[in-house]
Amino acid sequence: MTEPASAAPGAAPPTSGGVGSLDSVVLDVPDIVAEAEFWKALTGGTASEENDDWITIVTPDRWGIAFQLAPDHIAPQWPGQEHPQQAHLDLYVPDVATASARAVELGATVLRENERWTTLADPAGHPFDLCLKEEAEGVTVMGTTIDCADASALAQFWSGVMGAPVTYDADGVAMIGSAKPLLFQSVEDYNPPRWPDPAYPQQLHLDVEVPDLDAGEEAVLTLGATRLPGGGETFRVFADPAGHPFCLVRESSLTVS
Repeated sequence: MTEPASAAPGAAPPTSGGVGSLDSVVLDVPDIVAEAEFWKALTGGTASEENDDWITIVTPDRWGIAFQLAPDHIAPQWPGQEHPQQAHLDLYVPDVATASARAVELGATVLRENERWTTLADPAGHPFDLCLKEEAEGVTVMGTTIDCADASALAQFWSGVMGAPVTYDADGVAMIGSAKPLLFQSVEDYNPPRWPDPAYPQQLHLDVEVPDLDAGEEAVLTLGATRLPGGGETFRVFADPAGHPFCLVRESSLTVS
């Protein structure tokens, strides 16, 4: 994980329009209750939706983090590409050592320590980063980082989806700025998911709110997405140009704002 500056020579001007807005970051897990309890305790979040195969929590800074039941989940083995992480959450904390110790108490495992951040795995094996921000008030979400072969190209796609500008693009890292930033990092020998093949799991996907599914589908296909199996009256499934699945979900069917 690298923390980009607010702008870079490769940054693009603001993007007009956009297809939708980020509602939730959804993790595939074998135990939704245990995973939700971990992330609630870590972030101070509260549950906003619970059913037999899905739990959504909302953090104090209004990020939706959801947990989708995947009974045969194959955990990532970071940092390799045999069982890649595909994406991860970055969190700001005022003190990395203290926050890391707390995360370990809750069930996390330390994967790598750096000067300004520590990479850990949650109980389901999903990596996440605790990043130093001394003025942070507790644990807050910095953004979601997505692995890919070409960070610049994928940032342009998601800039079009979210209607947010590319605010950083250099050295294999790109970022689109918004209230809920998305970051992209180029990974050598990137191994994409092949959803719905369980041998090549998505690990994590984004739910994007749209006012109209038909219009949203047309727009993301024009930007370079691929339609995938699944969906219905309230959501549809796509892959971005790097192969990451994501869902367009009708606004009225979601609760996080």
